[in-house]
Amino acid sequence: MHSTRIEELLQMFNERAPIARYFGMKLSFTAEGNAVIDLPYNPNLDHALGGVHGGVYATLLDSAGWFTVAAAHDISCWIATSELSIHLLAPAERTALRAVGRLLKQGKRLDIAEMDLYDEQGRLIGHGVGTFVILPNVPATLKIEAEP
Repeated sequence: MHSTRIEELLQMFNERAPIARYFGMKLSFTAEGNAVIDLPYNPNLDHALGGVHGGVYATLLDSAGWFTVAAAHDISCWIATSELSIHLLAPAERTALRAVGRLLKQGKRLDIAEMDLYDEQGRLIGHGVGTFVILPNVPATLKIEAEP
């Protein structure tokens, strides 16, 4: 795990990513380099029947996988989600959520991560597996310019 890369990723998500700010998500890492995405309950992310929308599950799982893979690489490469398989295991209502990623396989061009999503009682409510492509010639930090 590269501490400089971790700091860069934390700053990227927690301070600059509009979606993280809008949803209220926060990124952290375990000692092993697994990304953890926490989301306090936000009623604006519910579907019409009152549960947390499945798209929120997908966003949390994808983010946990992406940041887990990104933390396993130095700052000379960029990562892109190539494939994502998600299983919605149980509904979530009026609860904080936590997604945790884990690197399953690291390759030269593709990494595979597994992600779990938990409610605030620690109940497993979602699971995902993602394939992430390694793009070595794309800058690791993209400059985000303000729109006119």
